[in-house]
Order: sequence, then C-alpha cells, then structure tokens
Amino acid sequence: MMNLPGRRVALVLGVAALARPARAAGRGGLDRLTEATRALPEISFNTAEGLTQGPSAFRGRALLINLWATWCPPCVAEMPALDRAAAALAGDGFVVLPLSSDRGGAAQVQAFYARTGVAHLPVLLDPRGIAARVLGARGLPTTIIVNRAGEEVARLEGEAEWDSPAMLATLRRLVGPRT
Repeated sequence: MMNLPGRRVALVLGVAALARPARAAGRGGLDRLTEATRALPEISFNTAEGLTQGPSAFRGRALLINLWATWCPPCVAEMPALDRAAAALAGDGFVVLPLSSDRGGAAQVQAFYARTGVAHLPVLLDPRGIAARVLGARGLPTTIIVNRAGEEVARLEGEAEWDSPAMLATLRRLVGPRT
C-alpha cells in the first residue's frame, strides 16, 4: 500500500494524463460531452462571504456548474476559457458556477483568480466535496449543464475549451432560448 504522498503524486499524474486527450482531440471537449436529461439533485455550496446557496437561487436561468480545484492541472488550464465563456454567455441568462474543492477557502480561490486574470467568475466553495459527490463526479474537472427548467441536460468530464464558438453554440442549444 502506498503512503499518502505517493497517492497524491499518482492522482496528479493521472489527472494530468486525462487532460492530454482533450487537447489532442481537437474538438475542444465536445467529443466528451454526454447529453442526457435528468433531475438535478439538491446541492449546496458556499459563497466567498460564507452564505450557503444552491442552484435553486438561479431559478429560470441556465447554469454551467464546474467542479474544480486550484491543485488540478486540467482545471487550471481550462479556467481562463471558462471565464471568457461566462462573459460571453451572461447576456443569454447563463450563469457559470465554479465550485472549488480547495480547502484553503475563498482566499485561496481569490488569489488564484488574481494571479490568472479570472474576472467574470464568482468565488464559490465546496471544500468537503459534498456537492461533487451528490452530483456523481468521478474526477475533476467535471461540468454539469443545467437547462432553464433546472434539469441536468449534459455533463463533461475533463478539460474543455468553453469559449470556442462550437462549444458556446452547443451550450446555448442545450439550455434553450431565454424566455
């Protein structure tokens, strides 16, 4: 049995290996987007101010729930594109909810955002990974697309080019027109 530091190295190497096919595939992650409509389970997360929220706070809006962490190489790689996608989709009534599993809290995420120039994403926290478990995430990053009726309509495991024209068009199609 490996000790904890060995496991961390194996996890990081495994996560980094998963990120490579996304770039090599050339489709920006669209080839790994799985479409299926199902009820979104009840989850909650914390804001930077310490308030507890959930998807129901955004009723009637389309959601992109991204489960990520600052220690996850593919998560870090996709955050600038996710930030640009949040800006591009805001006028469509689309909200990006990046749920960080970092245990360092809001300060750790805020420092990451400042260092990487992320400007359009809120600081949202899931430090114990409860929302990730309830949503059935098998790893990070995992992204859940929620339509305006509050149903999960698609998910993507791994890194993606969220701001590519093809991905933005697919996201808009999946959630339907703004009413």
